[in-house]
Amino acid sequence: MHKGTTTTAGIVLAGLILTGASSRFIRASSLPAPQTISGIDVRSPFLAAGFSRTSPAFSLFAVDSLGGGRLDTNPILKEDPGILLENPGTRAGANPALRFEADGRGRFVYLAVGRDGRAVPLWTVSFSGRKIILRSGSGPGVEPLPFVLAFDQKADHATLLGLMKPGEKRVALPCVLHLPDMGSLRITASAPGLTLEYDARRYVKTPFVRIAFPAAAAAEPQIEYELEVAAIHPSVSGLKRNARYDGFRRSFLNLFQVNPRVQMLANNASSDPVPFTLYMDAMMAAAVPALVPGLTCLDLVRMTLDRYLAGAKGYGLVGYAVNPGEADLVAWKAPWNSLDAYPSLLLAACTYVAGSRDSAWAEAHWDGLAAWAREMMAADKDGNGLIEHPHSGNSGDRATAERRPSNWWDTINFGHEDAYANALAYKACLDFSGLARSLGRASEARVYADKAARLKSAYLDTFLNPASGLLAGWKSADGKLHDYAFTFVNGIAVAFELVEGRAANALMDRLLAKMREVGFSAFRYGLPGNLIPVRKEDYVNHNWAGSREVGEPSLEDGSDAFQFYENGGVTACYAYFTVKALYKLGRVDDARMIFLPMLRSYADGEFQGFCADGKSKDWRDWGGGCHGYEGLLCDGFLALLCVTDDAAAKR
Repeated sequence: MHKGTTTTAGIVLAGLILTGASSRFIRASSLPAPQTISGIDVRSPFLAAGFSRTSPAFSLFAVDSLGGGRLDTNPILKEDPGILLENPGTRAGANPALRFEADGRGRFVYLAVGRDGRAVPLWTVSFSGRKIILRSGSGPGVEPLPFVLAFDQKADHATLLGLMKPGEKRVALPCVLHLPDMGSLRITASAPGLTLEYDARRYVKTPFVRIAFPAAAAAEPQIEYELEVAAIHPSVSGLKRNARYDGFRRSFLNLFQVNPRVQMLANNASSDPVPFTLYMDAMMAAAVPALVPGLTCLDLVRMTLDRYLAGAKGYGLVGYAVNPGEADLVAWKAPWNSLDAYPSLLLAACTYVAGSRDSAWAEAHWDGLAAWAREMMAADKDGNGLIEHPHSGNSGDRATAERRPSNWWDTINFGHEDAYANALAYKACLDFSGLARSLGRASEARVYADKAARLKSAYLDTFLNPASGLLAGWKSADGKLHDYAFTFVNGIAVAFELVEGRAANALMDRLLAKMREVGFSAFRYGLPGNLIPVRKEDYVNHNWAGSREVGEPSLEDGSDAFQFYENGGVTACYAYFTVKALYKLGRVDDARMIFLPMLRSYADGEFQGFCADGKSKDWRDWGGGCHGYEGLLCDGFLALLCVTDDAAAKR
């Protein structure tokens, strides 16, 4: 039945349904109805798997970490992309001396014929309801072939979460395989010091993520790998039996993606490492329990920080370049750093130390962290307490690929005094002051506490637009405020307590009133970054063709491209700040108005993947039409942190 359709029955063993020509058909009424994907050799409520008949590899691999039998997607590549690896010896392929056997009891064997003519069990696979066991054997004259797990990245943005050494595409065991919107598997091995081969590409015909389990050899004649399905998320009471929070339980790790070709946390496994979002990884990492014994998400943050501290660059830092053949990256061509890059890196470091209590790391890297802090605040060129970006932000002085805007929202003409980047800088100064104090560095603590206070005193007066009652996105070098009712700008100012009390409630009152005024209620897709069309003179389209798809207006008022991409498109990215601000102010009903529809979409997997037209789900118009391109934007999963606020509010 490897190439046939799934049946409604099979042999039931340890919570599994076994399929195959040799199976006796016994009704499994206690399990969820099988799904429509074909090629299943074994299935439980937690996983479904099928095997290649020609090489040691999965031909089907589906997971539901909640055990609900949601196994209707097979993200496995039809062909192993091993030909793209640098070491052809690790390539899985058809082997005429290899024989596949299934015993009908949940045990599958790849047999190889050795020099003595005897069949050697090269790989033996067995199952329980949550576990897959891969056992590798060896024998004289038997070629040690790896067991391959290769994903089509268009079907699922799989990633391997574990520690990597610089320059090596190998992940240390134990580690975690995470399949966004499907779940996680903890991977352990029978011997210490083993690693898995890990690779990913996006600028190829079929973008892929490939994991290879090395075979046993003379030095280690028997190896056993265990893959155990798990739901890894913060412990919050009362959620287990409420389907509303299934996305939180299944997909909390979606934000974490390690790119094996740069050995850092990145946008996704084949995309760019981005310093200006690393603080989000750290915020999530501080909340999640250990991935496996001895490995946490904070360790992944530290691994990435170590690379940056050692001189590695990422998208948003001057000097970040593309080295053909090494990784599929997009070069940063601007002569200046993104204004949110150093605040993010510093926040990530402070959050790592606070969460891990690794003061020894902080002491060892103090000089590098202090250099980031100085570089961040050196951007306050006029001494008014706010940091400035070299791009003017003036209307009509539009940034280009060589002269980038000042922050993540890189098709909007943010420049000069940027309200979002300054909110990050404020939090970074506060946290760095706290870190300095904890290390006994009283003078540095006072310096950065003072910088935070000066920034806060200037913030509201600089960015509040009296005409709208909202914070503008930026104040350009010519003194003009650029206010397009930015949801994330007003949200982060309240969430990070730059604006407090009555003033904070007034901002949220006006923001929610503006949503009603413009008729936005499609909260299931997240929030628009802005509620007013960005004018042509303030919008930047420097990378893509097809103006409407990227929000590039033809009309001066920007209305013809509104609701597309960053010009009012809806996304889960940065929605966290608005929701968090409302919870912080005790406005639970307002927060839940936005957040509960988002939670349903997280549970349904509506923020990752592609629609039928080939556009991805991470950007929508207000009617739900897809207009994204990346397939997974890790920033979109930060809002899952608000589940803890929601749970606390309900109690």
